[in-house]
Amino acid sequence: MVALKIRHSGIVVKNLEESLTFYRDKLGFRVTVQAEESGFFIDTILGIKDTIVVTVKMECVDGQKIELLDYRTNKRKTGVGKINDMGLTHIAFEVKDLGALYRKFCDAGIKFISAPTETPDGFAKVAFCRAPEGTYIELVEMF
Repeated sequence: MVALKIRHSGIVVKNLEESLTFYRDKLGFRVTVQAEESGFFIDTILGIKDTIVVTVKMECVDGQKIELLDYRTNKRKTGVGKINDMGLTHIAFEVKDLGALYRKFCDAGIKFISAPTETPDGFAKVAFCRAPEGTYIELVEMF
């Protein structure tokens, strides 16, 4: 085995403040580092010239991390598999009392594909919503 652990999931965002409100204030992630990155290193590792990107590293209660990326230059509207495309397919978060969270999120205008639904094996309830940048968020309540 080469990979030791998942370090973080990176999410390119449309609006950093909206995304911070969602991930920090609604889902409870804690901001650990926020920085503006530019220059030779970031241009080299991304393969994009003249990049300026604000990165926000966030941590969940159990130590899992996500990274929000707000490209100030070279921002793309739609994706075709580039490093600075919007979002990713989905991220799953385990939560408590999905029913209450679902109602709270709906009241806040957060859109869901469906109401919380019990899995066929009866071990969990699941519902998908969308974060401000369009990433699907899978919310899972384990029984």
